[in-house]
Order: sequence, then structure tokens, then C-alpha cells
Amino acid sequence: MSTYLETTHDVYKEAALTPDVGLCCTTNPIWELPGLKIPKIMQEMNYGCGSTVHARDLTNNPKMLYVGVGGGMELLQFSYFNRQKNGVIGIDVVDEMLEASRKNFIEAEAQNDWFKSEFVDLKKGDAMHLPVEDNSIDVAAQNCLFNIFKADDLKKAIAEMYRVLKPHGRLVMSDPTCEQPMNDTLRNDERLRALCLSGSLPISEYVKALTDAGFGTIEIRARKPYRILDPKNYPTDELIYIESIEVAAIKDPMPEDGPCIFTGKAAIYFGSEDYFDDKKGHVLVKNQPLAICDKTAGAIADLGRDDIFISESTYHYDGGGCC
Repeated sequence: MSTYLETTHDVYKEAALTPDVGLCCTTNPIWELPGLKIPKIMQEMNYGCGSTVHARDLTNNPKMLYVGVGGGMELLQFSYFNRQKNGVIGIDVVDEMLEASRKNFIEAEAQNDWFKSEFVDLKKGDAMHLPVEDNSIDVAAQNCLFNIFKADDLKKAIAEMYRVLKPHGRLVMSDPTCEQPMNDTLRNDERLRALCLSGSLPISEYVKALTDAGFGTIEIRARKPYRILDPKNYPTDELIYIESIEVAAIKDPMPEDGPCIFTGKAAIYFGSEDYFDDKKGHVLVKNQPLAICDKTAGAIADLGRDDIFISESTYHYDGGGCC
């Protein structure tokens, strides 16, 4: 284990032994679903920066994998949608975090008459060597973990997720991102990296790492304020603004003309006909916005028409659209 990963291990070992409410900060409300009660200890150990639980990903009892278990909150939420023995696999490299989750599941059983600890199969393992079979997972997830990894380790971790997913399976993630450059002192600070701050990548680099692994469709579902690194508290001469994003990477075949990356753009046709058909699979009904990937947005813009409006990226995508 490299030095920075040893530091990360120690940080989360301590967070397992002594829950740290302020370790990560998410603005997401706790899920409220019929019959789902999340123990307070799980909420206190919610070491994520967003949510990876989306009902539309979780139909028909999907086999699920969650890497970096935290206090078990998202494992409990996933189990709500798959109430089968070992329907959800939780993997963590920190023994103390696995043990904390086991204890928290006992509390969850007491508060939720539908939940059984056997729904979750907790395993020791790391993101770069997943103890999971090839092509066996419908939905894989990680929350505020991959941003910690340096480039080579990130590449391995994404490749492992790709390996275990079934065709058309999806990797759902939330991570901090940063569009500003960071100095080497920040980048090389092992504790700040472990705290999900100084490893933050620009969105374009984050997405490229996913498409380089072979994911043919990328959905950016949310982009939110996260943290500020300021000169009074961090080794930086300027304010650095960090956001968190929620992304789904789908194991679709890679299109010949490159991946479909949805960043929340839409096209609206307002011409004289009832619809516009570009003869490439994109039909724009008059005055009806159509979600389009960035690649399609570029191709339509290149047509030079004066009766089609293409929005800027909203970094919010709810599915459907051109692809």
C-alpha cells in the first residue's frame, strides 16, 4: 500500500472508531421512503458528498455493489430495493469500518421490520482488486472515494468497476471536482487528499477517465457546491472552489464516433415544420425540448440552422433524449 493510501486508511479507521459528522459534507436530504428508517449513527457516518441511490437505477431487484461502505447508510438504502440475501455487496479495505457497518445493521434491523443484515454481503477488499466476479453486477456505486486516488490508481479502480459490471450495467458515483488548478503543496498533502479535497479533478478529466475505461454513455446528473479552500486555512494563495458531481457511467458499447456524454444540454426546434429530423436518429418535435448529448449538440450546431436553439450545459440530466 502506497503512503497516501496508508494515510487514507488511518483517517477512515479513526472515522469508524469515532464518528466524525463534519468529515464530509453533503447537502442531500436523507431519503424518506415508506418504511425506511435510517439510524442516527448511520447518518453521522455518512462520509459522502452526494447520493448514489436513484430509484430509476434500482428496478427489478438489481445485483448491487458498493465500494467504501462508510457507516452502511447507502447499503441500507440499496437493500430497500433488493430484499434478498446477499443482494447487495459492500466492500471496504478498513476492518474497523466493516465492523462498524455490521453493528449499525443490527440497529437498522431494530428500526426496519423489512430489513435483515443478510441482505448485505460485507467483504474485505480494495477498489483496485475487487473480490467480485466478472460481469456479475447490475449497479455499482462509490461515494466520495475515487477522488482520493492518484491517476494510476484511479485508472485501476475504474477498470475494476467496468470489469464486474454486466453489459449495460451502470456505475453511479459522487465525487468532489474542481475546475481551478491546485498547487503541488495541496496536491501532495496526503491528509487533504484523504479528506476528499486535494484530489479533486476537473469534470472533463473525470469524465475522460471513465470513457478511457470503455464506458460508452456518461450522465452528469447533478453539480453542487461542496467546499472552499481558503488562504487562512490551507496552503493556497487564492480561494479554491470545490463542487461535487453525481455521475452515472453506463457500460454501453462505445459508439464509433465517440462516447455519448450528457451534461444537461437540450435542443428546441421552432421552425415552420411540425418536426426536424436530422436523419441520424434525432427527431425534434416543434417547441418540445429534447435532451441531447454533447456530441449531438455539436453536430446539430454545425448545421448552422436558425430555427434550432441549443442550451448550455446545465449539468443536470434525468434520462431520455437523443441516445
